[in-house]
This record gives sequence, structure tokens and C-alpha cells, in this order.
Amino acid sequence: MSGARIGEDARAVNDMRQMTALGRRIEDRSFAIIDEEAGDHGFPDAEWQIVRRVIHATADFEFRSLMRLHPEAIARGVAALRGGAPVLVDVKMIGVGLNEQRLASYGCKIHGFISDDDVIEAASAKGSTRAIEAMRKAHRLGLLDGAIVAIGNAPTALLEVVRLAQEEGARPALVIGVPVGFVSAAESKEALLESGLPSIVARGRKGGSPIAVAIVHALLLLSADSAAPAPSAGPAQPAGAAR
Repeated sequence: MSGARIGEDARAVNDMRQMTALGRRIEDRSFAIIDEEAGDHGFPDAEWQIVRRVIHATADFEFRSLMRLHPEAIARGVAALRGGAPVLVDVKMIGVGLNEQRLASYGCKIHGFISDDDVIEAASAKGSTRAIEAMRKAHRLGLLDGAIVAIGNAPTALLEVVRLAQEEGARPALVIGVPVGFVSAAESKEALLESGLPSIVARGRKGGSPIAVAIVHALLLLSADSAAPAPSAGPAQPAGAAR
């Protein structure tokens, strides 16, 4: 297969729009309604693609004010996808929601360890959580460095990723921090923002696996755009506050 054909196939596979004419019309109208009702939002075009897909997944316009994107978030995420980076998830629901075929077009694989026997045993023995031990396992396996980490359910997973970055030198390409809940959810997101890691965050208690999925799919759509931003030179390092 020629290089040109491979490029064409990648663009087609990574087109995250609906695949039928009627489906596309409905989706296009949905996004038009979101644009109309959102009004002047102040997000640059690429960031708005992320935010409005979150709104589309939730029908909740409050996310317009809750979303925070690190200045390097989109560029790092797109580069990671194009480079075939691992996609690490905190719960199976995110993995089920993601389109494996479209990720595979770049060589990306989904990884999640929360149900592994050794993770469950470690959490029980240490008085920890499965989410924490799953992130530790990912780090031991070398899957955190350069990865897209999508956390939609477990604040303890998010806190552990931040700790691994600060104390053990883990360097994920992008952390999507949108866990939902009442215990440590908001606090874990603030810790991520303060860490300076490239991140996309929904502040406060709101979040969930569908939001994490929507963000990854928005990044896949942006990755098929040749005008997508390029990351700054050098590895992703915690530095600076998120937008």
C-alpha cells in the first residue's frame, strides 16, 4: 500500500463524525445548536472542539465554564495519538467507549489494569485502592511515559498519577482528569492543574467516563487535521498553570 493511500486511510478512519448522511446531519445540527446557545465562549478553535464535544456528550452547558486546558494539552495529545502512544484508562467503561479501530490506525492500544488479580491483591494488602495500584502497575510496566491517561471515575487514580509524576518521574504526554464524585474528585483535579502536567480538566464534582471518551474522540478528530498544533520542543514536563 502506498504512503499516500495509508495517509488517506488514516484520515478516513480518524474522522470521528457520524458515518451516515442522516447521522451527520443530526450531529451537525447538534453542534450548531451548541454553538448558538453557547454564544461567545472565548476558547480558541481547537479548544472549543474539545469543550463542545463534552457539552454534546452531556447536554450540560456548565462545562463551558468548568473546562481547563493546559496550553500544551491539545498539541501533546495529538502528537501522542499520531505517535501510537498507549492510552491508559482508570476503568473499563472508558475502554469500552473508545473506538479501538480508530486508535489502532495510529498504533495506539488501550490499557487498563483495575480488574487484574495482582492489582486487587495489592490494594487489599496495602489498604489502598484498585485505582491507585492500577496506576502503579502501569508505571512499573513503562506505560505512563508518553501516554494519554484518561481518568473519568477514580479520583485516587488521578492523585496517584500526579504523585508518580512528582515523586517518581513519570511523564505522561497528556492527562485527561475528569473523575466524577463527591470525595476527592474536585481536589484531585486541582492537584492536577497545580502540577503543571499537560492536562484537560473539568473542575469541580462533575465528570465521568463519557466525558473522558468524548475528549479522546475530539483529539482523534483534531489529529486528522493537518493544521493541528504541534507541541513545543522537548518532553512534556510539569511547568506552568493550566489555562
